[in-house]
Amino acid sequence: MSAAPPGRAYLIAHWHGGDSDPIPVQYNPTELSFEKKLVFAEVAIPATTAPLQQFVRGEAEVLSLELFFDSSDRGMSTQAESVARQTDKIYSLVRIEPTGHTPPPISFYWGKGFPGSEIASELGSQRREKFTGVITSIRQNFTLFSTGGVPLRAKINLSVREYKPMAEQLEELNLSSPDRTHAHVLGPNEQLWRVANSYYSRASDWRRVAAENGIEDPRRIASGTRLAVPAIDRGRAGR
Repeated sequence: MSAAPPGRAYLIAHWHGGDSDPIPVQYNPTELSFEKKLVFAEVAIPATTAPLQQFVRGEAEVLSLELFFDSSDRGMSTQAESVARQTDKIYSLVRIEPTGHTPPPISFYWGKGFPGSEIASELGSQRREKFTGVITSIRQNFTLFSTGGVPLRAKINLSVREYKPMAEQLEELNLSSPDRTHAHVLGPNEQLWRVANSYYSRASDWRRVAAENGIEDPRRIASGTRLAVPAIDRGRAGR
């Protein structure tokens, strides 16, 4: 695979048969737009001033950008070079690949400090150095032609919707799961049944936590005590 020019934004197509060489843009974009929406459900509780907001899922993030191409510096006569030699490399990414039966996902790269590379450390491995998605819309606007009708200047507007296979999402999120052992610091006035409910979704399983930590009297546990919350499978095996 050939390397992209230093400092130049570029795209890589993830074809069914393998990744393409970097497809550099002629001029770096002057603006990138990222939009991410979240879906929350309102849970109405009687005698409260506002409903609870329960997280349901995230929607796909969308990257919007405009690319500029110009071949007029090579002349504007009937022998001029068409700017389509460059723009068709981008436009081909919305064509259906015969072997994959779908247009390819693409990745957009551009230098260090890519948006999303400096997110909070609490989010684990969700940092990114590129944006990967599928092109959901493309608009080409040709604005200059030679005397012979050869297109010499163009703008391409892209809308790219986030694409991540399920396995990759689960690996990034590393969600807390009852089949893994967890560490928990007991909060003020927090009781074991609440800890069990948080990790197992069953408050009645507080005895698993008590047994794991050698607790004989669950009513006498100091705030700040570090507890090991056993994996649910291991807890069942010991019952």
